[in-house]
Amino acid sequence: MHTRVLTGITTTGTPHLGNFVGAIRPAVLASKDPNVDAFYFMADYHALIKSDDADRVEASRMKIAATFLAAGLDPNVATFYRQSDIPEVPELMWLLTCVTGKGLLNRAHAYKAAVDRNVDGQEDPDAGITAGLYMYPVLMAADILAFNANKVPVGRDQIQHIEMARDIAQRFNHTYGREFFVMPEAHIEEQVATLPGLDGRKMSKSYDNTIPLFEGGAKGMREAIMKIVTDSRAPGEPKDTADAALFTIFKAFASPTETVAFEQSLQGGMGWGEAKVALFDRIEADVAPMRERYEALMARPDDMEDVLLAGAAKARAVAGPLLETLREAVGLRSPRYRRQENVTSPAAPAAAPKARPPRIASFRDDDGSFRFRLFDADGAELLLSKAFADPKAAGALRQSLATLGGAAASLTAVGDQLGLQVDSATVATGPSFTDEASRAEAEARVRAALDALAAATADEAAAKAAAKKAS
Repeated sequence: MHTRVLTGITTTGTPHLGNFVGAIRPAVLASKDPNVDAFYFMADYHALIKSDDADRVEASRMKIAATFLAAGLDPNVATFYRQSDIPEVPELMWLLTCVTGKGLLNRAHAYKAAVDRNVDGQEDPDAGITAGLYMYPVLMAADILAFNANKVPVGRDQIQHIEMARDIAQRFNHTYGREFFVMPEAHIEEQVATLPGLDGRKMSKSYDNTIPLFEGGAKGMREAIMKIVTDSRAPGEPKDTADAALFTIFKAFASPTETVAFEQSLQGGMGWGEAKVALFDRIEADVAPMRERYEALMARPDDMEDVLLAGAAKARAVAGPLLETLREAVGLRSPRYRRQENVTSPAAPAAAPKARPPRIASFRDDDGSFRFRLFDADGAELLLSKAFADPKAAGALRQSLATLGGAAASLTAVGDQLGLQVDSATVATGPSFTDEASRAEAEARVRAALDALAAATADEAAAKAAAKKAS
C-alpha cells in the first residue's frame, strides 16, 4: 500500500548544510521507497508571508529546486512542483476558510507569538501582523488536503499545523456530509540529525552561523568550516567529543567506521585545525559531485522550468478532480452541466439514482473534544458519540463501526435513549424514545444503517483492491 508523503520547503533563502542533512537528504531518501508516493513542493506562497523581497523569493525558488535535483531527487518518481503553479491550492484554501473557526486561528502559535511580542512592547496587539500570517494554517491545510496526503514530515514546532489541518478537514467533511479528505498525520523523524552551526547553536540563518552547501564553492565551504568554534585544548591534548559541534557534523556524513576512527583520533590528541581539514575533506567527498550537478542545473534554468511544470501537471491531475468534487459539494455547480445531466436519451430510460449509504461524520466540539454522528441514508441522526479527548480513540471507534454490522451491535436503553455499548461502556446515544414501540423502531433503524454502512465499506474496499490490481 502506497503512503502519500508531502513536504513543503519555504523559498526564502539558500540551502545550507543543515537544510541538506535535516530535510533534503531524508526527503530524497524517502522518495526512493517504493511504498512512498512523494509530493515535494516549493512553498512560494508561504514565502510571501515571510519576505517582501521579490528577487530573493525568485532566486530561492530556483536554488532550492536545483538543490533537490542535484541531491538525487528523481522527478519521474516524486511529484516535484511549485505551490504557485497549482491554482487548486488557493481555491481550496478559500473553501476551507469558509468553514474554519476564527477561534481556531486565534490559537495558532505563530500568530499568538506575534501578538505577545506586540503586547510586551506595549504596541497594538495586531501591529504589523498581516492577514497572511493569520491565515497561514489554512493555506498549509490546503497544501496537504489538496492531495489527501497521509503523512507530513514536520518538526515538533509544526505539529499544531497538522492538527489544525485535521480539524479543518473534519469540519468540512461534517458540513458537507461526506469524507472528502483523509486525516493527515504528522511524521516526526527523530533519527534525522539537527546540525550545530559555527557557534554550537542549531545551524540557522537566524543565527548567522551556517555552512553553505553549494554557494561559494569548495572554497566557501572550507572557509566556513575553519570558523567552527572549538575549545582551547591544544594539539596533543585529548578532545572531548561529547559536545563538540565539529564531531557532530562529521558524524552526520561519515560511516560508523569512519566516525569511530575520527573520534579515536580526537581523543588521541588530534589538533582542532587538523580535524577541521579532515571534516572538510569528508563533507566535500559527498558534496562535490552534487555541486557539479547543481551548477549545471543553475546554468540551464529553462530545463529546470520544464521539470517543474511537468511536476505541476502531475500534481494538478490529482488536485483537479478533487476540486471538481468539492465545487459540486458546496454548490458551485454549472447550470449547463445540470441541464446536460438531466437530459435522458429517448431510447434508454434514465437509470434509477443510486441510494446514498448511511454515513459517519466527525466533528470537534467547542471545548476541543472529538465526536462523531451516525446518519441514515436520508440524513437523519441516529447516534451521537460521547466526547473523546484523544482524536485517535474517536477515530478507532468510528472505523470499527464502519465494519461492525447491525447484528454485532450491542444496543440497550440508557434512560429514554438508545445506547450503543462497546466493552460494557456506552459510547454513543440516539434520540429519545417515548415507548417500547418507538425504541424498537429506533433500534431497527440503527441496525439497518450499520448493515448498510458495513456493506458500503466492504464495496469500497473491494473497488480499491480491484483498481490497485488493475494498475
